[in-house]
Amino acid sequence: MKHLSAFIALIICFGMLSCTGQKENKVSTPDNSNNLPDWAFGGFVRPDGVNPLIEPDPATKFFCPMQKDSVGWEESDTFNPAAVVKDGKIYVLYRAEDNSATGIGKRTSRIGLAESPDGITMQLRNTPVLYPAEDNNKEYEWEGGCEDPRVAMTEDGTFVMMYTAWNRQVPRLCVATSKDLITWEKHGPAFAKAYDGRFKDLASKSASIVTKVTDGKLVITKVNGTYLMYWGEHMINAATSTDLINWTPLLNEKNELKGLIYPRYKYFDSALTECGPPAIITDKGILLLYNGKNRTDDRRDERFNAGTYSAGQVLFDLQNPYKVIGRLDTPFFRPMAEFEKSGQYTDGTVFIEGLAYLNNKWFLYYGCADSKVGVAIYDPGKQTPGDPIE
Repeated sequence: MKHLSAFIALIICFGMLSCTGQKENKVSTPDNSNNLPDWAFGGFVRPDGVNPLIEPDPATKFFCPMQKDSVGWEESDTFNPAAVVKDGKIYVLYRAEDNSATGIGKRTSRIGLAESPDGITMQLRNTPVLYPAEDNNKEYEWEGGCEDPRVAMTEDGTFVMMYTAWNRQVPRLCVATSKDLITWEKHGPAFAKAYDGRFKDLASKSASIVTKVTDGKLVITKVNGTYLMYWGEHMINAATSTDLINWTPLLNEKNELKGLIYPRYKYFDSALTECGPPAIITDKGILLLYNGKNRTDDRRDERFNAGTYSAGQVLFDLQNPYKVIGRLDTPFFRPMAEFEKSGQYTDGTVFIEGLAYLNNKWFLYYGCADSKVGVAIYDPGKQTPGDPIE
């Protein structure tokens, strides 16, 4: 989430200066409570004494086909997790960094897998399930690796992962599929074929495929006859697909990427608006949970630390999935615990990427300061506010 694109950075300037015409939703009150509108999910409650769920482990070793040696593949940090339900259990796919170099973005990332019967008790595999190897994605993944997964399931049980391939030059949004969450087939950059490859080398890291709860399961669904995902960081765009592998970005009347929402000065998302877990069709519209980064200058939201990542929500119209009909002005989820406020990312982060639906509850998995993995739970049967605003 830290790699920036000079190309999209030009777009943010236009987006911040333009008027979106969106009706914002003021939800905070003078007593610092954070009551959410009826279309939003939450609040998400952190279970007592549970977090962090997943932490670095220098003891686990893996023979790396790139380094041709045994490495402590989750030695330094474990964070930014995806989540999905399979056979009545929650599986968390998390980003793990070795200690091959120092500093953010300079180590090698691999994707690990954890299994849980209740969403809280985790059993971790000793080896990663997605990693840089001698394969068709070598040019995109060596030596930075595989980062920041988002995973969703089709009705026939195929798992689709959108992740970042990082070759330490350009972070590319890539696609992989699996039937068992262990063996993955890499399909390369999501935008490789669209518009004759115009956006194949575009720097981007996040994508949220639209899903829906069907027969008690959260599955990928079509919108207006096609698969749809929201994607992007400096603005949120959309893309469509007929096969969930090859994606075509939405363009505007000028034949450029069409921004749907942008960062907003003086708000918690003043620097970035980065897609979170798979979007969800509800009775109110299409709900997207996203990560908002606060600026570090005088245009930031002064209620939160400079550079902080918090989480917001935006609602799109189901008939016109590119039209915003609701957006939170305050984050529903923000760094509160000490391990959320300090870690590899020192400004504090709750970075949401995984959302699983099990036993009529929503389990939100998130990265804690780029160092650990946490969980928070939303029970739709209870009215709970979002994280309090200080």
